[in-house]
Amino acid sequence: MSDKASWAVPVLAAVGALVGAAMLTPVWGGHVGGSAASRSDGQGEATASSTSSLLYDSERPPAEQKSAPDPHLPAPVVSMDIAHASDQGPHAVNITIDDGPDPVWTPRVLKVLADNGVKAVFCMIGEKAAAYPAVVRQVVADGHRLCDHSVHHDTTMARKSPSYQHSEIVTAERMIERASGGVRPLYYRAPGGAFTHYSRQIAASMGMRPLGWNIDAEDYKRPGTPTILHTVEHELPNGPTILFHDGGGDRSQTVSALAALISRLREQGYAFGFPVR
Repeated sequence: MSDKASWAVPVLAAVGALVGAAMLTPVWGGHVGGSAASRSDGQGEATASSTSSLLYDSERPPAEQKSAPDPHLPAPVVSMDIAHASDQGPHAVNITIDDGPDPVWTPRVLKVLADNGVKAVFCMIGEKAAAYPAVVRQVVADGHRLCDHSVHHDTTMARKSPSYQHSEIVTAERMIERASGGVRPLYYRAPGGAFTHYSRQIAASMGMRPLGWNIDAEDYKRPGTPTILHTVEHELPNGPTILFHDGGGDRSQTVSALAALISRLREQGYAFGFPVR
């Protein structure tokens, strides 16, 4: 080995270690209330149709992005800032549904949404999408949008290697697209909201806007329908994106709370939209 090669190896190794550490830095912080992990500020104005696979803004650079992309990673084609705002303006809410699809509860959630003419974003776990493709296709047929929620819903992803994060995001995207019949997810939501700069850029380079939330309905705790409604209405000043669940067990309280909430919000003049892209 030449003298130049002998000193270059350790230098390159050190640089690689620093880059890897930077990639794994989690993105926390944001608004008052709820999960800080979900609330990093970030706005974007690109919008898209709910079912077309041509939803990647012609791979143009994202406008008004606040995050600085890592030049060593694939360039984002949608904003890598975490989305919260609604495409229907300031007096609107976004309904997002996590941890499915579920063969029992997702169809019941879909019925509530259809009965009320409301569209939502379904954040799907890759292995569940692969197990229940008919449910995924019903979500798409009803005009809702898809979101990549990783393959295994590993809430410790932020502390794991870039290669692991990459596999969880990319593999889930492929599983969901295959299950849907060719419709690609428009968003990526990190399990537990534990985004990293690396995971956000990888998702955005695939056309998936990182998706946060402002209001955690805490329906997964099954505290009772009145408590779920109180939690959501109490946190409405925090922002428009509401987190519900169709996976993880009995979601009868979610179904009843969602029906009541949509009615109440309509009475208060709220519109229903999708998160910005």
